[in-house]
Amino acid sequence: MIKKTTHVIVDNLITRKPELKYIKNKVIKIVHMICELYQSNNKILLCGNGGSCADCEHFSSELNKSFTLKRQIPNTLIEKIENLYPQDKELFVNNLQQSIACIPLPSFISTNTAFANDNNYLLSFAQLLYSIGKENDILICFSTSGNSKNIVYTAKLAKALNIKVISFTNKYGGELKKYSDILVNVPSDTTFLSQEYHLSIYHSICLAVENQLFD
Repeated sequence: MIKKTTHVIVDNLITRKPELKYIKNKVIKIVHMICELYQSNNKILLCGNGGSCADCEHFSSELNKSFTLKRQIPNTLIEKIENLYPQDKELFVNNLQQSIACIPLPSFISTNTAFANDNNYLLSFAQLLYSIGKENDILICFSTSGNSKNIVYTAKLAKALNIKVISFTNKYGGELKKYSDILVNVPSDTTFLSQEYHLSIYHSICLAVENQLFD
């Protein structure tokens, strides 16, 4: 069940950017998918090139730690820490935060460059997805054109592995739309404008997910 306050967060996005009204239901569905993923101990994996690579890092940083709300660790863990390391309890409790596991595939620099050197670089992210992805994980693809070949191949493999695919693209969607469970195709065909839309949308997703799970 999506909370009323979570709907308000998504509505605020549409108020700021009314041209995004047509993706409102997609955003709500993404929030629901991520919350289900958290409950089932699955994870999010992300891929993208250039500025979209930076979006992978940015998106993951907002989910791997607190974004705007305090995410206190569970009492069961606090009790274990207190029993094992009483002198360190305050440090752990005051700083550790609950996390939605989120892994940006471009961050594996050694693996990506080693694979690209020895094999076809178009499958670098696909190799990592095969290595650490599992059924019912979510792959988030960033490609403003929707046609970045290494991203498309990663999405193709995700479908073969029963990993859900969410893609952020320009208004056309490109090849990625064929392999996406949810296509967030923003109303622009200009790269930097598309990326600005992507940022606004995934910030709202992070706010909404955090509100749904930790408020």
